[in-house]
Amino acid sequence: MVYSTDKPPQCTPQILWHAFALCFTHCECFLFIFLSYLCRLIILQYMKKTTVKTAEKPPIQTPILSETELIASAMLDKKAQRVCSMDLRPVGASICDHFVICHADSTTQVAAIADNVDEMMFVKCHRNPRRTQGKENAFWVIMDYGDIVVHIFQTEYRAFYRLEALWADAVTKFYEES
Repeated sequence: MVYSTDKPPQCTPQILWHAFALCFTHCECFLFIFLSYLCRLIILQYMKKTTVKTAEKPPIQTPILSETELIASAMLDKKAQRVCSMDLRPVGASICDHFVICHADSTTQVAAIADNVDEMMFVKCHRNPRRTQGKENAFWVIMDYGDIVVHIFQTEYRAFYRLEALWADAVTKFYEES
């Protein structure tokens, strides 16, 4: 096979697979690993060239937004203060998609807010938290719903931990009683 010097030979995944199989039967292990890595890179580049680009679809509005609003509403029903939700998806290095944060002045009120959020999420969304921490002392209750993490602080603890400042890159939305 003769190739012209101005254009490199066309390399398809089928040719690479045959070279890969030949290498497997006749070469040492380290050479096999190197060639398999090289074949993978070339196949990925080939796939990039042959894929058809389509118009990007706008992001789908997920029901998570209504769940964050439901949690905020449940918090406000029990007179929570400075209720906010934080969209952590643009940050990229977060453990969940949303935080919903509030605080209250007493441990009794913190426990009541946590119970109301738990009840409303079960009644309206049929979801129980995967894990709940802090209900024993009600200084800081954390409820993990997987994609949403709820933080209910006592006032002093919210001022001390300052989650909003820690996740300042997130989009924050505040909720008020209506």
